Amino acid sequence: MKLGLRRPSPRKSIAARTSWRRYVRHSLGLKAPRGWGWLTDPRRAAYNRVYARTTFSWRQLLRWLLG
Repeated sequence: MKLGLRRPSPRKSIAARTSWRRYVRHSLGLKAPRGWGWLTDPRRAAYNRVYARTTFSWRQLLRWLLG
């Protein structure tokens, strides 16, 4: 598990936005409401919760440093 500053990857960002799985899910309306990740994929939801609490972005770092 990563700790500390996140380094964004433009390649992964573009890949996530153009994936066929995302396209199919959005076009068929198979999305679960926000907060329902524990029902759809509990393992990934647990990982994402820990990751979000143990890392921070460069924007958060600037916000902390500037006040």
